[in-house]
Amino acid sequence: MNGGTDSPIKLTINEQDTVWHGEATDSLADVIREGQGLTGTKIGCRTGECGACTVLLDGQPVVSCLIPAASAQGQKIETIEGLSLKSEFQSLVQSMQDNGGVQCGFCTPGVMVTLWAWMQNPGLFGGDVGAALKNNLCRCTGYLGIINAAEQVVAARGAAR
Repeated sequence: MNGGTDSPIKLTINEQDTVWHGEATDSLADVIREGQGLTGTKIGCRTGECGACTVLLDGQPVVSCLIPAASAQGQKIETIEGLSLKSEFQSLVQSMQDNGGVQCGFCTPGVMVTLWAWMQNPGLFGGDVGAALKNNLCRCTGYLGIINAAEQVVAARGAAR
């Protein structure tokens, strides 16, 4: 990120309009973290392998380290910070704690963003939460607690309807 030789890029992050004055090719992850100070989006590998930088782009989970800032213009970007403001998201937070879906916490924001997308559209990834997590690497939990947490929230939603 060299400070802005390209045209300003208008972005909507967590329902807030902002302008990025850096390079059009700067990663969305860098814009989110360094440009906006939203450090919940983690930088792990910078190759799209770990999923720590997952955000929602028009409701779809994407690894933001591979998305050029310019390509996100005109799309709705949601980070873990934005999702955490939603009261319904707190049920996922609690379920992750209750089911041991959180250990070191580095992968947790990306995992939870992915789970949220899957919960909003359970047909996503063929309805399989394990398949939804295919782009999220967690070295601590073994995934069982994460999967149980998501399934518990979805089951509770179904029971409440």
